[in-house]
Amino acid sequence: MDGGQRRMSIDNEKVQLPISPKALGVHDPSLNQVGHSNSPTFAANRDPIQNGSAEAVICNSKKLEDAMQEFGLKIKHHEDNVKYLKAVKNELDDSILDIRVALGTTKSASETGSENKESSNGQNEEETIEQILSFDKSAAAICVQLQKRSGAQITQIPFMKDIIGIVALLGKVDDDNLSRSLSDYLGLETMLGVVFKTRDGVKALETYDREGRINKSSGFHGLGASIGRPLDDRYLVICLEDLRPYTGKFIADDPQRRLDIKKPRYLNEETPPGFLGFAVNMINIDTANLYCVTSTGYGLRETLFYRLFSRLQVYKTRADMLQALPLIADGAISLDGGIIKSSGISSLGEREVKIKFPMSSGRPNVPENYYETEIRLKELQWKRARFVDDLQREQTLLDHAKFNFEIKKQDFVKFLARSSSYASAPQFPAGGERSTPIS
Repeated sequence: MDGGQRRMSIDNEKVQLPISPKALGVHDPSLNQVGHSNSPTFAANRDPIQNGSAEAVICNSKKLEDAMQEFGLKIKHHEDNVKYLKAVKNELDDSILDIRVALGTTKSASETGSENKESSNGQNEEETIEQILSFDKSAAAICVQLQKRSGAQITQIPFMKDIIGIVALLGKVDDDNLSRSLSDYLGLETMLGVVFKTRDGVKALETYDREGRINKSSGFHGLGASIGRPLDDRYLVICLEDLRPYTGKFIADDPQRRLDIKKPRYLNEETPPGFLGFAVNMINIDTANLYCVTSTGYGLRETLFYRLFSRLQVYKTRADMLQALPLIADGAISLDGGIIKSSGISSLGEREVKIKFPMSSGRPNVPENYYETEIRLKELQWKRARFVDDLQREQTLLDHAKFNFEIKKQDFVKFLARSSSYASAPQFPAGGERSTPIS
């Protein structure tokens, strides 16, 4: 992975197994006779311990040891292939998931069969603005109203130049159910939060008298009063300069600069069913805010939205989310309204979403080579199907090799036990009768 970007090693048309590519197509003879081996069986009439010499005993012991070693090598061979195939399959799964997020092909909750009676009609940006303005005495409404106006009086206000926007207007989504879930998770106060670049802009919002009371004639309060929107409520302000940004890798060749976050996996390395991705990557951001929003060169995704969502996981349904509970560390949401804030803390009851993220329109944020990306997605899905078949075949060969190894191991243990008991038993003459001394 060079330059902080994840590259797919499975892009090559030919993918070789680590040991022998023939392993996937070679038929294991042991599959024909499970539990049987080519080493000699110890029938009563051909017992090497009773009928043979010490050399025969050693010879048969060596044959059993060789058979065990042979199956041990087969086990190692198949284990290496299984490990390799699982690694490639996981890489394919990650790339397929990333492409689906980039193409906005997240399935809505209604498409997954869940019961969702809420409207699936999304809203555009203008409708979101109207919703914000309905909170007429909020800082967000004042900010939107001022940004809609033009003139030197507004643009010359220092802190107005430092405002990036309202949280609800700084991102778009591709699915209305996702918009509801993300907005419900953040809550109304955060959705109406005002985002600033620097702490100097935040400091200019309010001034105080000697008793510590807010001076209502200056700052944001003064501006609100001047346009007939007096600011009476508390409000949330987010300063990008004070946020700790994401410093990891980005998904390669993604114009939205989505974060390359490790996907949740069970101990068997499988991704939990219904997992759609991370919330921070499902927000579409205008190109102007993707790069160098802060003085240190960070964009909105790795600052604002990473701070708001962190590694919040998104699932199709509540059932999927609850099943994956052991893998959820930083919270999760489902498209049908489920919310897990953090480990042990969930949000229940009917949801009421007053401010939502607007829907993406005209697909301005998807890759320019949209159809080529769709073709690549189908190719990756086809490759994954091939690797799954190979993985299942290798796992079957591994299971049979382990089974036959255990059979040989049991034969060897029995052989050693019989050899030990024979060696410790009293020996008689060939005639089988005990000789008695002459008195």
